[in-house]
Amino acid sequence: MQEFKCQIADVSKDFRTGQARITLTTDSNILNSVDELLDKALNCKLKRFRKKRSLDANAYFWVLCGQLAAKTQQCKSDIYRSLIKEIGDNYEIVPIKDEAVDTWCKNWERNGEGWQCDVLGESKLEGYTNVCCYYGSSSYDTKQMSDLIDLIVFECKEQGIETMTPDEIESMKAAWGNG
Repeated sequence: MQEFKCQIADVSKDFRTGQARITLTTDSNILNSVDELLDKALNCKLKRFRKKRSLDANAYFWVLCGQLAAKTQQCKSDIYRSLIKEIGDNYEIVPIKDEAVDTWCKNWERNGEGWQCDVLGESKLEGYTNVCCYYGSSSYDTKQMSDLIDLIVFECKEQGIETMTPDEIESMKAAWGNG
């Protein structure tokens, strides 16, 4: 089943079992998809809805990243990877068994260029190491992509690279909600 936008319509408690009961309303008709899931154990993650970023935002980021790489004689992917670590709200800290850390990091980083791991050190759990796992921009929502663009714009301005005007950037960000 695909991800869908919904709102919590009601929350109650089943007094027989003590479990929470949550009623959702959806913006689309998902009834056909739901039939196959009835009476099955499901994974569920409720998080605040954010509109997806636009491809224009992604393209603009990479144009600026290329210009910054040329100006500073750095590798474009090194710039991208360093900015990923600066935006915040784009990582998980995961305790991994000591002997599995290298394998975990290699597998995580196969997701794409921005997907990175930093080994933080010993966990409170014996035999485990904490690993900070950064998500690449391919998974970003509008807010995260906006933050990433703000960072690349700042870096470009520091190097004297011309960028869109603040009004043009804000206009592009506003268009994300419409596209």
